[in-house]
Amino acid sequence: MAAVLRRACSGVSSRVSSLSYSQQRALNTGVPSGPRRSVFQMVCSVLEICRSFLPRPRTLPLLLVTGGGYLGYQHYKGRGQPEEGAPPRTATPTQVALYHSFPTRLLSRAWGRLNGVELPTWLRKPVYSLYIWTFGVNMQEAAVEDLHHYRNLGEFFRRQLKPAVRPLCASSCLISPADGRILHFGRVQNSQVEQVKGVTYSLEHFLGPQRGRSQDASRSFQDQLLSSPQNDLFHVVVYLAPGDYHCFHSPTDWRVELRRHFPGSLMSVNPGVARLVKELFCLNERVALSGQWQHGFFSLTAVGATNVGSIRVYFDQDLQTNVPRYSKGSFHDRSYVALDDQVLKAADEGGVASVEGGGVASGEGVVLQRGAAVGEFNLGSTIVLLFEAPKDFSFDLQPGQRIRVGEGLGSL
Repeated sequence: MAAVLRRACSGVSSRVSSLSYSQQRALNTGVPSGPRRSVFQMVCSVLEICRSFLPRPRTLPLLLVTGGGYLGYQHYKGRGQPEEGAPPRTATPTQVALYHSFPTRLLSRAWGRLNGVELPTWLRKPVYSLYIWTFGVNMQEAAVEDLHHYRNLGEFFRRQLKPAVRPLCASSCLISPADGRILHFGRVQNSQVEQVKGVTYSLEHFLGPQRGRSQDASRSFQDQLLSSPQNDLFHVVVYLAPGDYHCFHSPTDWRVELRRHFPGSLMSVNPGVARLVKELFCLNERVALSGQWQHGFFSLTAVGATNVGSIRVYFDQDLQTNVPRYSKGSFHDRSYVALDDQVLKAADEGGVASVEGGGVASGEGVVLQRGAAVGEFNLGSTIVLLFEAPKDFSFDLQPGQRIRVGEGLGSL
């Protein structure tokens, strides 16, 4: 032990002897002579050695680390459940503006191009297998289970299912339009729709002005949608995760009269983000199909998200989403109600309604049958149903539950 200490002291002494004259003078200033001076010199030399190995602190990284630590601490403090009756914590307008400024539309277009790149045959199985393992995809339900069949990621995302794996619930008047998770459901109150529990958005902002309906200023926007005072307006939100089946279907027999495309942002619609960003569904790009079912007003809205810039509606080939240029707050309508001699017919595949000639549909709109394929996402996103129904309509759902196409949503 003594030998080890001697070797350490000799190393320190050699380090001290290698110091410059100015450094030694600084060390000697104000230090008494004798044994205490040698101890002081040894401590200073050790500190000098440590300082030589440590990087010089930089102002910007130091501020970033400190600020990040502070924000993390504040987030940790706020993780607890809010007090009963207290409003949920949402992002500030500044935070939303910063998120909104991210080039999510450009990134989504780049992701769409990447999805269309054809993969070599030998690479397809490893890439798709990694995706299957990451997101829990059930390939036994796919119409084609052979991974080599899918030429690119886009084809794999939009894979079709075997006909028998999604039976339609016979006891429910309304079925799920997509595979996913129930984010929220219930009655619409005071023209405000709940995005998640305690976080709402404006019904009028979400659907836009309704032409051809009563414009009585004394009636709320919600009441103007209703065809009978004996009915209420209901909603249900289905969130599609990346591993889910990405097509969406008709939840009931109904007639589509109008397609309204809202260009907008492509922020994430993950439930965690939906809890923070108020009116998230109104800010994002979306395609709203509205019309009538047996009880009155009915609408199905496909909401886009990050990497989901492509929303396709099978019977409307003119629809183009996530185009490079768009005007904030604008929307583009296409009416399917009769304006010319176009003939409406059912498509040969999947019972999807289509329009001959690519023009505006004649008749009373595009008639969709219960369970018919309507469209698809490029990855996964959200479907919002808003519909009129008698006041005694009841949901057969639980918040957060998993659901699949064809399973019942509610009954009368």
